[in-house]
Amino acid sequence: MLPKFFFILITVLTLLVSLFVNGDSKFSNPHFIGNRSVITHLMEWKYDDIGDECERFLGPYGYGGVQVSPVNEHAIMDGRPWYERYQPVSYDIHTRSGDEQQFRRMVQRCNKAGVRIYVDIVLNHMTDGQSGLGTNGHHYDGVAMQYPGVPFGPNDFHGHETCPTNDLEIHNYSNRIEARNCRLVGLRDLKQQSEYAKQKQVDFLNHLIDIGVAGFRSDASTHQWPDDLRSIYSRLHNLNNEFFTENSHPFIYHETIYYGGNGINSNEYTSLGRIIEFRFYKEITNVFRNNNQLRWLRNFGTEWGLVPSGDALVMIDSHDLRVGHTGQLGFNINCFEARLLKAATAFMLAWNYGIPRVMSSYFWDQIIRDGKDVNDWVGPPTDQHGNILSVHPNPDMTCNHEWICEHRWREIYNMVKFKLIAGQEPVNNWWDNGDNQIAFSRGNRAFIAINLQKNGNDHDKNLQKRLQTGLPPGIYCDIISGNLINNRCMGKSIQVDKNGLSDIYVGHDEFDALVAYHIGARVES
Repeated sequence: MLPKFFFILITVLTLLVSLFVNGDSKFSNPHFIGNRSVITHLMEWKYDDIGDECERFLGPYGYGGVQVSPVNEHAIMDGRPWYERYQPVSYDIHTRSGDEQQFRRMVQRCNKAGVRIYVDIVLNHMTDGQSGLGTNGHHYDGVAMQYPGVPFGPNDFHGHETCPTNDLEIHNYSNRIEARNCRLVGLRDLKQQSEYAKQKQVDFLNHLIDIGVAGFRSDASTHQWPDDLRSIYSRLHNLNNEFFTENSHPFIYHETIYYGGNGINSNEYTSLGRIIEFRFYKEITNVFRNNNQLRWLRNFGTEWGLVPSGDALVMIDSHDLRVGHTGQLGFNINCFEARLLKAATAFMLAWNYGIPRVMSSYFWDQIIRDGKDVNDWVGPPTDQHGNILSVHPNPDMTCNHEWICEHRWREIYNMVKFKLIAGQEPVNNWWDNGDNQIAFSRGNRAFIAINLQKNGNDHDKNLQKRLQTGLPPGIYCDIISGNLINNRCMGKSIQVDKNGLSDIYVGHDEFDALVAYHIGARVES
């Protein structure tokens, strides 16, 4: 008989292998309630409005969480651009969205509505080389690197002793030392190797955790040493027991912009939580812009070189992508191409990979010159005094003109329900036409068909096929074209026979490029 310690050793080794193979991290659990699985980013919303939205819409329609814009004091910049939120002045909770009392109230309301809060945190840097006032009244001097609101001084920032470039700027983003010890577009780069700087950031994060947040989006993780982040995270409190089970760790997902090649690999961060898998948005966008065929998505995920699903957070659009600050305008898909954005988002929500995040933005006048958005800086809608305007939902569930509210588009919120109902069911019954028409089910609970066909005559461009849906027999409402109300379909419908077969139709020129059905939208006989 083998000694007992041998079996213990085998168990430990198995767990270690699982950790490195699957990339699981104690910071990768989003702590969703029930089967919820989708985050929305309510960019620049006021805290009181987010609390309202959790109660009136996000909770009832199955969203799992909200990413909020950075909550700590930031620079007040000329013109009030959106990116001033990413130029910290102190770690006081006081921004354009509200003060700490309003933030606390929002966190309480959203948790009680079953919606988690994830704060966008900016730990890599402070402001750029300007001086002025922050949103909580603290003076700062970026040239002298003085931030009395923390306080931070020159010794808390990387200088020529650690940054190898003459101007202290990053020039080679693939060089690890340069990318992590030099300045990102002029932003003063914090020396997280400093015990003092680390502890200030630990205190800030623990304060947020104690209030009741579920986790964080880590801005510019690529530009921070993984060991420094590991040291910070090792000191974080467990989540607040009022809302979370005991010994729960915060959910952390990292901005690591990696497309392959010689860049800083996202795998360096998967032990620290999930990574935002930029290759997901890039490959999906490439397909939905007809640069690649839909049929190839049959094995989309790790077989395409992406990180394991348990390590990924995915998106189609983001606060950076929408204006071309990452990616490329004309390739990125944002709210100005609503049909394409809805279709790509629907696939993301129907597919069983990663944790999806839906962008929810505000309106701005997009003016493209030489491939750039001239108005890429425009901040949230405000009144004449610079106060952010509130969001007011319309009777049709859209928002007042200033707020785009993509998360409230019927095609998107109904696909959030689709994902909730599909749960962990596998992809089954894949069909494609060998080109740009696809369909698949999620077990026997949900079915989707997408048509992006552009080649051929009008008849060939239509998706018109009798397909296996995997669904139980009955009449089902298409959740894309309408809702099920009072046991009637407000949009299209299909009849599924006893074998799970149904006639599926998606015209090439329809308002939406897809149809979707699930067992929660079946007409009762």
